[in-house]
Amino acid sequence: MNPDRGYRKANMPEGAKRVFEGKIFDVYQWEQELYDGSTTIFERITRPDTVVVFPVLQDGRILLIEDSQPDRETVLTPPSGRIEEGETPENAARRELLEETGHSVEALHPLFAERPLNKLDWMIYGFIGRGAKKVREPTPDAGEKIALRPLSFEEMIETCMKRGRGFKTDFGNVFFEALLDSEKMDALKKSFFG
Repeated sequence: MNPDRGYRKANMPEGAKRVFEGKIFDVYQWEQELYDGSTTIFERITRPDTVVVFPVLQDGRILLIEDSQPDRETVLTPPSGRIEEGETPENAARRELLEETGHSVEALHPLFAERPLNKLDWMIYGFIGRGAKKVREPTPDAGEKIALRPLSFEEMIETCMKRGRGFKTDFGNVFFEALLDSEKMDALKKSFFG
């Protein structure tokens, strides 16, 4: 994997060298000078960035999915997945939405961009997809079982509050911040519906 993406610069120091190449994760190392003048080896893992899309159906509900995979319990999550080489986050969001739900959207609006961990060169890009409509049957990966689960905005927020109870939470602190601040909640709702 090339740590530089076409849409963003890698979070890797000059001179970092790949020491392990995996299917998803690569490990880079570099020599780092410390405050006392000595040096040691630092490491950072890299992986493909992820997109998350919250499709807003024409009836105003948000289309989430119940996602089952062989290595974990079923979770309720927005459609999401890895950005493939040569894709932009927007292209990947549209592709993942179509694959996992069979829906396309009229417009994508950025919701958040987060780097969850310092030791991992990985970004999560969240989008709101307005005007979602079904255009074909879903085509999930062989390792996915997906059931569509449309929720009202309020139901989605309530489900989000049950963090750790089957709702995937590795995206968007924007939801949790909105739960603590009514002005942020109003702004979040406006970002979903205009």
